[in-house]
Amino acid sequence: MSKIIRAELGHTKELARLFNLYRIFYEQTSDEELAFNFVKNRLVNNESTVFIAEEESGNFSGFVQLYASFCSVSAMPILILYDLYVEQDYRSKGTGRQLMNAAREYAKSNDYDRLELSTAKDNYIGQALYESLGYQRDDEFFHYSLDT
Repeated sequence: MSKIIRAELGHTKELARLFNLYRIFYEQTSDEELAFNFVKNRLVNNESTVFIAEEESGNFSGFVQLYASFCSVSAMPILILYDLYVEQDYRSKGTGRQLMNAAREYAKSNDYDRLELSTAKDNYIGQALYESLGYQRDDEFFHYSLDT
């Protein structure tokens, strides 16, 4: 079982390594400097909350990154679970579930009314995990994006 900890600035280097692997998983070019700067800026500016899975060896095996937002229609604060990544060697060992549960507990204890996430249509393993944790698939709305 991994130990789940909240990321602090001192974790930036190792978290950036995982974040770079996450980006590669989503078919982005490896860029360790970009990953380091992105993670560091989120932590320094208190723009995200990140939980890390730490193994007995002290190595980090995964992370989940959360962004605070609001639902205007319901007039309530929500958290966007934007990133979840577990290194290949640690998959199917419950690490992703632990990270997801840490996100949920954080949301509850900080008075967020809902956690939201999006995932790739072909991410069947992720979908199975989310649904096993009680997440409901939204078939009512389309997701749109615009590069600026």
